Amino acid sequence: MPRKKRGHLKRTGRITNRALELHVRQQANTWFLLTLAALALYLSYLVAQPFLSAMFAAVVLAVAFYPLHAKIHVSLARANLAATLSTVLVIFVVAVPAVLLGFVVSRELGHLHRSLAQDSAAQGGGAYLVHVLEAPVRLLGRYVDLSQVDVRSTLLGWVAAASKYLVGVSGRAMRDVLSLIVDTVVVFFTLFFLFRDGDWFKQQVAAVLPLTREQSTRLLSRTSDTIVASVYGGIAVGLSQGLLASVGFWIVGVPAPALWGLVTALASLIPAVGTALVWVPAAVLLALSGHWIKAAILLAWGAAAGQTAAVVRPYVVAGRTKIHNLLIFLALLGGVRTFGFMGIFIGPVVVSVTIVLLDMLREANALPTSEERAKAAAE
Repeated sequence: MPRKKRGHLKRTGRITNRALELHVRQQANTWFLLTLAALALYLSYLVAQPFLSAMFAAVVLAVAFYPLHAKIHVSLARANLAATLSTVLVIFVVAVPAVLLGFVVSRELGHLHRSLAQDSAAQGGGAYLVHVLEAPVRLLGRYVDLSQVDVRSTLLGWVAAASKYLVGVSGRAMRDVLSLIVDTVVVFFTLFFLFRDGDWFKQQVAAVLPLTREQSTRLLSRTSDTIVASVYGGIAVGLSQGLLASVGFWIVGVPAPALWGLVTALASLIPAVGTALVWVPAAVLLALSGHWIKAAILLAWGAAAGQTAAVVRPYVVAGRTKIHNLLIFLALLGGVRTFGFMGIFIGPVVVSVTIVLLDMLREANALPTSEERAKAAAE
């Protein structure tokens, strides 16, 4: 083989080896950075984990009230002043009613507790409750054999268990006061910066996502629409249940039915308990005052009105997000069960984002839709 050709082969081999070495080093560098990034993300999650619910609440409020903030920002040229004013308005719209709700409900429950305590002390502790329930127990005994049941012991056991539970709830509430204050500060502090730098945050999120500009815009837009739809769903549920509760309170003669309807509307936002936090104590007070028929009517009315949430909220959310009502219904129930109160918003967002991502995968791989496949099969 000529010397010139052998030299060319050696140089080609060195270039190939160098390219292979660079490729290996680049792969090692990539994997090392991915490992460090995964570790950093995990540590960041641990740091932010105690405040994730508060931060998500701030995102929900920012998305829901951003149109109002945009109008304020147009009137006020200074971004800091506009964000501050918008945050203060949200505090008065959201936080003040929530505090008033807690105050009113706590006061009424306190009145109920003191009334029961005074009557029980005057008539031998739990004997008072047994005496109050004596008439309905006799009525029930006409249709059900209660001879094998120690009604008194059973009722006293229920009273003791309920008292123990309430003491435990009160203790946890006192311990959680500091946590609630911290979460509230985090919510409104985060909200201020989301109002002020919302567009910048969206640009940063879009830049980090390995998606096209159209895909990023589509994903963020669907997430925003779902959050707004969930907020509208909560408002619709509150209005419907507040109106129905006002009618129920008016029927049974509860004083200030409109006020208690408003309290019920606010309570409808609380997961699991919801409006029962208002109409159950009202029914108990009616029963303890001897108005058993009114108490039964209010219990039945409140239970029936409470079911409107299962219809109204999915209907409103599905109508805006174009997702089937069944999926929204399951997303709401599963979200609340998994994430608590914020699950009302997280559940629909998760389902909505999942559908968008699946659509993007189908479009990226040019897969036919179900309608297109059905049409092709028919032909």
